[in-house]
Amino acid sequence: MLKSMGAAKQAVHADLGGETDVSVAEGGPTDRASTRKVLPIVEGVVLVAALLTPLVLQDYLTVFATRVIILALFALSFDLVWGYAGIMSFGQALFFGSAGYGVALLARDLDVTNIFLVLPAGTIIGLTFALLLGGFLLLGRHPSSVIFVSLGTLTGSYAADRLARGWYYLGGQNGIPSIAPMTLGGYEFSEGPAFYYLVLGILVVVYLLCRFLVRSQFGLALAGLRENEQRIAFFGYKAQHLKAIIFTIGGAIAGLAGSLYAFHEGFVWPNMVGVVVSTQVVLYVLFGGSGTLIGAVIGTVIVEGVSFWLSDNYREIWPIILGVLLLLVILFRPLGLISFVLGERERVGSFGARSEEKRNAAP
Repeated sequence: MLKSMGAAKQAVHADLGGETDVSVAEGGPTDRASTRKVLPIVEGVVLVAALLTPLVLQDYLTVFATRVIILALFALSFDLVWGYAGIMSFGQALFFGSAGYGVALLARDLDVTNIFLVLPAGTIIGLTFALLLGGFLLLGRHPSSVIFVSLGTLTGSYAADRLARGWYYLGGQNGIPSIAPMTLGGYEFSEGPAFYYLVLGILVVVYLLCRFLVRSQFGLALAGLRENEQRIAFFGYKAQHLKAIIFTIGGAIAGLAGSLYAFHEGFVWPNMVGVVVSTQVVLYVLFGGSGTLIGAVIGTVIVEGVSFWLSDNYREIWPIILGVLLLLVILFRPLGLISFVLGERERVGSFGARSEEKRNAAP
């Protein structure tokens, strides 16, 4: 196992020019300083700003901010899939929306609204759909191409959208309205600061778990997979299995976000599983910066914030203005806005032993 991880380190190291952050484990003080200082500062600033947001915003803006935090959790799921495994999923909304519909049906038909039941249920629904779709697209006899997976996920999202619109049990075009509030004992989570801090707490926990995952040995294999899939496969890793695992994890996180979104908005509708929302989350990550986790959060906040301001001040032409801004960012900063403060190699991070003694002690 250690030899395999060492081979993966060499693969990632070679493919990123021999000066990657993986070399931090090999004793690069400059890279270590940049990795340890810049990213935590950005994450800390974003967290402090998020904690203070409800204290300075009006009530209706706090409701909007809660929606943005939920969408940031959704974007986090896509960044794991694309930014770390290189899977362009144009069907991420399938897991997001299916979980929303699932918890809405639980609330409507079974009167189940307890937070400890509906959120795990939504997470499992997203995970199950991702496992089924990922198994079909990624675990075939031959390795799946990027185009095949992209079109396959896009088709899945489109099919789910058409199914939701035509199925009377799911409300058809109107969706499922008037979902009962999520509860904890006798307390109901309604729109406002309480719901905001609940969602923020969940986002922080999921973010930390994702950060641990991508900085683990599994994350090292993902980094090598993203940079050079053929070389990682040559070293004995089953690349398609790694992709299926991270795809399923991403689906579970999207399902959690969809559950929260359904209860926050109070209704679900076919667009939640459709192509538009799937494309929307791609733009979030593109704008903020893929493969960094925090870039997905920042991208969501900026895109949604700018959209809100433009739609309020330039009601007739705001989509055009937003489209031009997104195009300019993607054209001149292909690594996203986060690339202004984070180097490209910081996406890989440091792995393994941190001292010469530990490396020498390894067999």
